[in-house]
Amino acid sequence: MTFLTTKDLQELIRVDKSTIYRMAEDGRIPAVKVGRQWRFPSDAVVAWLGGSPSESLRSAGRLADVISGDVATAVIELIAEAMGIMAVLTDMDGMPLTEVANPCGLFAALSAEPGVQDRCIHSWARYGSVPELVPQFRVSDFGFLCARTFVRSGSELLGMVIAGGVARDDWPPAESEIRSIASILGVRFEQVAGHIDEVYTVGAADRGRILDLLPRAGVLISSLVEERLRHGKTLAAIAGLADARSKP
Repeated sequence: MTFLTTKDLQELIRVDKSTIYRMAEDGRIPAVKVGRQWRFPSDAVVAWLGGSPSESLRSAGRLADVISGDVATAVIELIAEAMGIMAVLTDMDGMPLTEVANPCGLFAALSAEPGVQDRCIHSWARYGSVPELVPQFRVSDFGFLCARTFVRSGSELLGMVIAGGVARDDWPPAESEIRSIASILGVRFEQVAGHIDEVYTVGAADRGRILDLLPRAGVLISSLVEERLRHGKTLAAIAGLADARSKP
């Protein structure tokens, strides 16, 4: 078994020495006393931090590797509820990392149809290719409005929060456009027409509020990503210390 010193732990979790002593005395951190000195089993500290050396620092290039599905889903559900429309978290290729939260009736009715999910991914991927950083509502393949914001780590773009299901000002669309939407999605005209009114009607003021909230949602998830990466660095450092001290 490899042990960390108090100084090791100070540097790793950035807590002062007196706090570490109190935590050890109170049993709030795995520790054993050797004479007058506290020592901390590296494996137990890793478990206490809630990870493992094999989960150390993963590449920030894949959002799915950095943020857990349960956390992402919980955050997206809160975001969708706060905005009052539907929302999804995707990577930069448009691949969904969560279910669509709070879907409008039109999306819910059509998304399970064969091929529609692939069409959604293709459509969401286009949002990643739009260079503007300020969210703007754009017409989706479903005919309703969607907007997106980025999730990032530093200057690296990792994914997107896409929110939508919002009716345009000229909603509902004419029959010719409904037929076009059905053709694009590969579904029957009757399927689209039967649910065309099941979208979110949002006034101009609320659209502005949504566009203000959306970047904050991106910042929230980005901060969770950064925290996870910092946590990974700590676990990697503990593993490195343990490995170095286990060698003769």
